[in-house]
Amino acid sequence: MAQQGWEMVRYADDLVVLCRTQEEAEPALRYLRQWAEAAGLSVHPTKTRIVNAQSQGFDFLGWHFRGGKKWPRQKSLQKLREKLRPLSRRTNGRSLGEISAKVNPILRGWHGYFRESYPTGLSGPDGWLRRRLRAMLRKPEKRPGYGLSAADSRRWPNRWFAAQGLFSLEQGSCAYG
Repeated sequence: MAQQGWEMVRYADDLVVLCRTQEEAEPALRYLRQWAEAAGLSVHPTKTRIVNAQSQGFDFLGWHFRGGKKWPRQKSLQKLREKLRPLSRRTNGRSLGEISAKVNPILRGWHGYFRESYPTGLSGPDGWLRRRLRAMLRKPEKRPGYGLSAADSRRWPNRWFAAQGLFSLEQGSCAYG
């Protein structure tokens, strides 16, 4: 690819070829298909495509790239929620300290990989987890709901969770403020 004048980013069997224009990208894609066929490989029919990275964007290695910015892709966020959901149920009967001890290693690992994200990419999962924890804190008081109210956010603000030892993806630590 470099001999042809195209810049390529590769990890194992995943790659992205960077081109300036659609006219430059089409021969690069043809070349890539021919090279793969000659090597006895096949290119994935739905993953292999030409996109405008400024408007459409693309997913690569757990990230979504668009307009010069990058965020965790939706599938990465979904996997994080699937890991955290059983640990943060309203009725799990564990203390916040016990829950923090279980979720913090997951959050730290996720932060280690996605810390270079555009800031809004990390605030979403942080807020989602704290809402679940607020709902759990409401449960012993026999208060139904999901912890979405402004009163709950004032009663248990983000800095309160940090003081209890909950790791923040957005802050990159347990310290807040």
